[in-house]
Amino acid sequence: MINLNEGFSPKPPDAMFQEGQVIIHRTYQYRGVVVEADSSCQAPDTWYLSNQTQPDREQPWYHVLVDSTHETTYVAQSNLKPDLSGDPVVHPMLNLFFSGIDEEANRYIRNDLPWNPGQPPEAPPPLPPDEPPPSAPPKI
Repeated sequence: MINLNEGFSPKPPDAMFQEGQVIIHRTYQYRGVVVEADSSCQAPDTWYLSNQTQPDREQPWYHVLVDSTHETTYVAQSNLKPDLSGDPVVHPMLNLFFSGIDEEANRYIRNDLPWNPGQPPEAPPPLPPDEPPPSAPPKI
């Protein structure tokens, strides 16, 4: 029997954005892709109080891979808007959490690797099926 819920994590209630959706920060204008959502801010009080904008904690918050950087961020829903450009996101961890892209929907396809900051996965993500493995550098 097939379990249709396997690997599926529904978005939190009232969440406007889904895992894999490309977004833009309303104030800082950076782009990124949503990796995971929380129904409210799960960050410690010290982190929240150090946040310059301090948006409402009782709204969905998103873990985001920031485009063209090595950065990740944690952002309140009220600070985000959808990115409709269709431009790809470039981030070194993109292939770790996503297995492909739905170009029509401008949405990355989330795999089942849990978002667990500070605890790297036991193995690197598999290569896409159509790409050969990287070759070893030449020996000198």
